[in-house]
Amino acid sequence: MSVEGLRTAIVVISDRVEHEHSPSGQPYDTAPKLPPKSESVPPVIGGYLERLPLAAVQSGLAQFCEIWHHDTGMGSFRQDNPYLARRVFPLTEPLAPFHSESMIEFVKRYGAPRILCVWGLGVGEALLEVCRESLIIYNSIDAPALRVPPEISRHFDAVLTGAQWQSDVVADRHSDMPAAIMPVGPEFASPETFFPTGAPKRYDIIYVAAAQPYKRHDILFRAMARAPRPLTALCVMGYGENAAVLRAEAHALGVEVDFIEPPGVSHADVNRLMNETRVGVVCGVEDGAPAILTEYMLAGLPVVANAELACGLQYITPETGIAAPAERFEHALIEAIDHPDRFSPRQTVLDCWTWPHTTARFEQLLSAAASRKQIQMTQPQGASVEPAASA
Repeated sequence: MSVEGLRTAIVVISDRVEHEHSPSGQPYDTAPKLPPKSESVPPVIGGYLERLPLAAVQSGLAQFCEIWHHDTGMGSFRQDNPYLARRVFPLTEPLAPFHSESMIEFVKRYGAPRILCVWGLGVGEALLEVCRESLIIYNSIDAPALRVPPEISRHFDAVLTGAQWQSDVVADRHSDMPAAIMPVGPEFASPETFFPTGAPKRYDIIYVAAAQPYKRHDILFRAMARAPRPLTALCVMGYGENAAVLRAEAHALGVEVDFIEPPGVSHADVNRLMNETRVGVVCGVEDGAPAILTEYMLAGLPVVANAELACGLQYITPETGIAAPAERFEHALIEAIDHPDRFSPRQTVLDCWTWPHTTARFEQLLSAAASRKQIQMTQPQGASVEPAASA
C-alpha cells in the first residue's frame, strides 16, 4: 500500500446501485496504490464516468482515479488499469442520499481523496464530513440542478451545471458557491472513443437513450409516422424498464424501428452503430445534458434535439445540428438526413468540448473552489492549483 492512500487521487461517486454481484471481484477494501512510474497514463477513453477522472490524471490534477458505486451485497474491487480502479461499497441505508459505513471507514483508513466528485442523488453527510479536506464537486446529471437536500449540498465546494438556469438555482441556495456550466456528459468529450469509421449507412436515425419515459421516445416515433417518406431508426437502450412498451408503441404506429434492449452494448459498439446511421436524436425535455450529444457529433452525426430540452441546447449550433419542437421534429430529421454537408459536428466538438478544453476550465473552477475553501493545493507533479489572480 502507498502511504499516500487516496490523498493524490480523484474519486467519482456515482448514484448507481448494483443488485447483481460478481464473485470474481476482489474485496472492496483492497488498498489503493499509486501506479508504477514506468506505466504511461492511459488515454481518455470511456463514458461520462471515466472521462473526467482520466482527464484529471492526464492533466496532472491527480495521480490516479477511482470510480465508486454502491450495492446491496458485499461490494467488490476491480483494477481496470494502473491508473483507474472501481469499487462497489455495501449500502447501509438503501435510500438516497446514499449512506455506506463501509465507504466512510475506507476513507478514514486511507485518507480523503484530493478531488471528490459526487454525481446524481448524492451521498450522506457523514461521508462528506470525513472528506472535508477534499475539493468536493457536484453534478446532478439530470434536469434538477441539485438533487440533494441543503444539509448535503452545503458541503460542496463547487457545482457543475448544464445550463444557466441551473446555475441560478445553485446561487439561490448557496449564494457564494462557485458554479460552472460544465455538464460531465457532453463535456470532457473523447475523440478517441467516438469517431467516424466510414461504415455504410443502415439507418436514418439512431437514439441512444435509457428505456424510460423521460427520454420521450414517443416524440421520435410520432415524427417518423408523420414524415413525408418512410424513415428507419435504431434505438439503443443501456438500461430502463420500458423496452417492451416502446416496442409496442413503434409497432402500433407502423414505423420501422430496431431495438437493442438493456443492458445495451459497449462504447465501441455504440460508436460502430452510430457510424451506421445518418442522424442522432435527443428527444427528452426534463433531461440533463445527455452525454450522447457530443458522442453523436464525434462520430460525425448531426444531431436533431428537442427544442424544449432543459439542459444541453448550447451544443446544438448551426454546425452541429437542429433544435426543433416536437410538432416539427420530422421536418428537422429530413433536413439533417438530406443535407449532411451543411454540418461539421466532429470538428466543432474538437474545437470546443473535447477533454483538454473542458479540463482547462475545470482547473479554473477548482482554483475558485480552493479559494472559497481557503486551502492551497499542490499538484503531484509540482504545479499548483492555487486561486487564479482573477478569482
